[in-house]
Amino acid sequence: MQLKEDYTSEIIKLNPDYEGDVKAVLVASNKNRGNRKSVLYLHGYIDYFFHPHLGEKFNQNGFDFFALDLRKHGRSLMRHQHPNYCKDLREYFEEISITIKKIKQKGNPVFLLAHSTGGLTASYYMNYGKERDSINGLILNSPFLDFNQSPLSKSISLFVASLISKMSTYAKIEGALSSAYAESIHKDYFGEWDFNLEWKPIKGFPTYFIWVLAIAKAQTEMKTSDIQVPILLMHSSGSKKIKKYSKEAMTNDIVLNIEDIKRVGEKLGDKVERLEIKNAQHDIFLSPKAVRDIGFNKMFSWLESTDFKK
Repeated sequence: MQLKEDYTSEIIKLNPDYEGDVKAVLVASNKNRGNRKSVLYLHGYIDYFFHPHLGEKFNQNGFDFFALDLRKHGRSLMRHQHPNYCKDLREYFEEISITIKKIKQKGNPVFLLAHSTGGLTASYYMNYGKERDSINGLILNSPFLDFNQSPLSKSISLFVASLISKMSTYAKIEGALSSAYAESIHKDYFGEWDFNLEWKPIKGFPTYFIWVLAIAKAQTEMKTSDIQVPILLMHSSGSKKIKKYSKEAMTNDIVLNIEDIKRVGEKLGDKVERLEIKNAQHDIFLSPKAVRDIGFNKMFSWLESTDFKK
């Protein structure tokens, strides 16, 4: 499948926020039938939907496929907005709820699939979102459930973020994230994927201190998570911290620590199944073909074998 030819986009107008007009964009596969179970994909930070092969796999396995570019990301980013900015992850609940209601009108089961920061947002939503009872299952692809820092470094970082954000709500830090991961997946560097470098720059966007606090708040609230539906927790078999690209970026999660994913993820609810995908990258489904195919096979096996009755 091709992104431009095989998908349609629909603008979802949202309530204005502290920056003015707001929108989200719902992307749908042209091969959806409208009479079968559906999956809604939520992307991560400095990210958007550019994964036509993902929708193709779901269509081939009996699902309608939808993806949401959350406000201030990708197709939803407007000129007057700060990219990827938010003060609270609950800001995203509006477009998630609208989209779930839209998809649920068909009356068939709906599943959430979410990657990285999207995995944190989806988990948060499944605890507090208005339409959480309309979701039958949750699939987390390397969710951002804790900062990849030591407890001391994390404590210092959050103290500094709190202090600085009180002086300026748009205070930011440049170059907080390594470009190694983006280089490992983009076709012009070491990967095989093409994506819009204005929406997902290789060097990333500035990281706003208030965004860091929003992440920390959601992660703290996840300590009492009680998600009622079955959860598939997927992650790589290894994690490495690297500042510059190396071959290790192709076989490890170089963004998050898999031990954090295991520790927090297994407590998100009472029905969590954890899957370790050997040699996967941070986004399992952007890993080299042999690796991502294993991830796909195991995910669809879980979807076929799990009891999703409420």
